[in-house]
Amino acid sequence: MPLNRRKFLKKSAVTGAGVAIAGAAAAPARAAEAKKPAKPVKQPKRYALTVLGTTDLHGHVFNWDYFKDAEYQDAAGNAQGLARISTLVNRIRAEKGRENTLLLDAGDTIQGTPLTYYYAKVDPITAKGGPVHPMAQAMNAIGYDAAALGNHEFNYGIETLRKFESQLRFPLLGANAVDAKTLKPAFPPYVIKTFCVKGAPPVKVAVLGLTNPGIAIWDKAYVQGKLAFPGLEEQAAKWVPKLKSLGADVVIVSAHSGSSGTSSYGDQLPYVENSAALVAQQVPDIDAVLVGHAHVEIPELKVVNAKTGKTVVLSEPLAYAERLSVFDVELVFEKGRWTVESVASKVLNSNTVADDPKITKLLGDEHAKVVAYVNQVVGSATETLTTVEARYKDAPIIDLITKVQEDVVKAALAGTSYASLPVIAQASPFSRTSEIPAGQVTIRDLSSLYVYDNTLVAKLMTGAQVRAYLEYSAQYFVQTAAGAVVDTEKLTNAAGRPDYNYDYVSGLAYEIDIAQAPGSRIRNLTFGGVALDDAQQFVLAVNNYRANGGGAFPHVASAQELWSESTEIRTRISEWVTAKGVLDPKDFASVDWKLTRDGTPVF
Repeated sequence: MPLNRRKFLKKSAVTGAGVAIAGAAAAPARAAEAKKPAKPVKQPKRYALTVLGTTDLHGHVFNWDYFKDAEYQDAAGNAQGLARISTLVNRIRAEKGRENTLLLDAGDTIQGTPLTYYYAKVDPITAKGGPVHPMAQAMNAIGYDAAALGNHEFNYGIETLRKFESQLRFPLLGANAVDAKTLKPAFPPYVIKTFCVKGAPPVKVAVLGLTNPGIAIWDKAYVQGKLAFPGLEEQAAKWVPKLKSLGADVVIVSAHSGSSGTSSYGDQLPYVENSAALVAQQVPDIDAVLVGHAHVEIPELKVVNAKTGKTVVLSEPLAYAERLSVFDVELVFEKGRWTVESVASKVLNSNTVADDPKITKLLGDEHAKVVAYVNQVVGSATETLTTVEARYKDAPIIDLITKVQEDVVKAALAGTSYASLPVIAQASPFSRTSEIPAGQVTIRDLSSLYVYDNTLVAKLMTGAQVRAYLEYSAQYFVQTAAGAVVDTEKLTNAAGRPDYNYDYVSGLAYEIDIAQAPGSRIRNLTFGGVALDDAQQFVLAVNNYRANGGGAFPHVASAQELWSESTEIRTRISEWVTAKGVLDPKDFASVDWKLTRDGTPVF
């Protein structure tokens, strides 16, 4: 064998032995290492944020019914008021940590109860040295972080709204409330809140506020030429990318807009009234939407964004502080950034807790002043008047509204070229429980009859337009065949039409044939005992909501306006009763309309 071959074998043998020896020596070491605990895999940082939300508070601080002068109660056992919400918020903050929670509102705060009316009109916050609005006091004390503008924020004019805004310790947001001339935001569009996380960068949460385009219609007298209200989807698409560019890890939208995708103003505006779900569907990078305006309860609604496929969670708490929405947002820190991992929502019922004594003590004096105000006696009634059947029978209590409106408009037009025209009036059965008792009549009795802060407008209409108006209104009734049983609980609100979008019209006589299809129901329509002349001109005394297009009634929004005022119809009713002294149906009541089926009266 050659020498070099022997060397190779020798070397290989040695090397092999060396390997074997090393392996034998390593075995005990590996065994020892196996006994050591495995090095833990580093887990990503996580953060849990809780977002709380209210909406459509409408001046409800206490669980109190100013119209009944008693604790609020309903058949469902609900409770109302920010004092209850405060207790729920305190409980959740204690559980989650105040530093991990965000409290928002989706609008409609300063209108809706005698409490809010009192501090807008009787003892106004705009007066020199005037009071701080009770809603500002309550929301500041509870510690709101932001609120969106609601449409009812504009009901008392921009001066009152700006004063209320100045009294808040948190921003009033409205990305789509813009200056009419410059189109720049007239209110803060958004706010960004920072939440600290130990061992990780802070979480940035952006809140974008959006309000309702219908403000341009409903409060035209206050905002025309001053403010404009473009669509929610359009403005969200503009602002959400900016919020992401500013480093927002979470984007919450507080929208005073329902989720149904419908509108009450027909084609008067190119924007959708209830577009919260459309915003979630069309605009990427939104994580959750606090929904308002529609007064419905939505614990959780999931909408898939059309561009990203991401699920967006929406929630709407019931109005008047009856519910609190709770969003649980889970985030994870990976690859140098925070990402929203999941969002879930629910609503809590405020009837499960007691009032927060801090809030009741804070506003006890204001509450007492308003109770005394609404209990002032302004006259007496010869009999009890009620709205219980006013949805489907011509009720004298609604005739009181139309009579007051007729008288006010006639007086306003006296001496003008329109003084000789007949005045007719519209009114809606706003409440199903309002009652003016026989005997002493108070401001609260009359206020319960007209729960909105509407004002009066005079519009010029023709007989043909009035006929179309009545046909549209009659869509409110469910079509009921002549031989069918009539259930009054199911007779109205066809296609979800609310009671406030059904109108009486005084000064005419007519039948509504509910056996007929909508659009063909008005029968035997007369004026002055003869068939209505389509060319006849009338002055329609109408509330500003309807006059500006609310409810999308035909012709009225585009009709010539002859006169308008800023005094509330509710106040005009109180003045009328005070001047009369005695409330007697013979002074205002008449049977102008009735429901029929094939010519036979339903009742």
